[in-house]
Amino acid sequence: MKPKPQFDHPISELLQKRWSPRAFAETQLTEEQALTLFEAARWAASCNNDQPWRFIWSLRDGSERYQRLLDCLTSRNREWGEAAPLLILTLTRTTFAETGKPNAWCRHDLGLAIGNLTAQASSMDLYVHNMGGFSADKTREFFAIPDDIEPVTMIAVGYLGDPSSLSEFNQKRELEVQTRKPLSELFL
Repeated sequence: MKPKPQFDHPISELLQKRWSPRAFAETQLTEEQALTLFEAARWAASCNNDQPWRFIWSLRDGSERYQRLLDCLTSRNREWGEAAPLLILTLTRTTFAETGKPNAWCRHDLGLAIGNLTAQASSMDLYVHNMGGFSADKTREFFAIPDDIEPVTMIAVGYLGDPSSLSEFNQKRELEVQTRKPLSELFL
């Protein structure tokens, strides 16, 4: 069992239980569950209400789409990511829809959308693991992504699984206590 971290100030239980597991249960998710996560993302705040976030996703259903998403992961993330019942590629449109001018805040806005998705997942007893270890070049090749759309991260979503299903290296990481820098280090 993963030990609970120490919180210095009271925060919502929804936020307290959030962490990024690598061990996912075999339990499948439904399309309705996935769409509920994306609905939460849809309602995030964004600069000029531009909503620049985009998603390519698939349930673990044996489809070519799921396999392509899986094939974009680095071997280190694929080791455990292939057990996730939902894989998501996050992308952002880098220009404003109305003006075509560069949107310097598009990644911030995508982060807000993913924050909403993550909070919604926590409320559904689902867990989210964000990954930078993937090939953006492969995503462009596999999904014909337009030039003004930028692949940013991949996300694995599912129910908590058994850490013994992981390599020894990842079992250790799975069971470590979460830590964070003290607040004093975050203030300038």
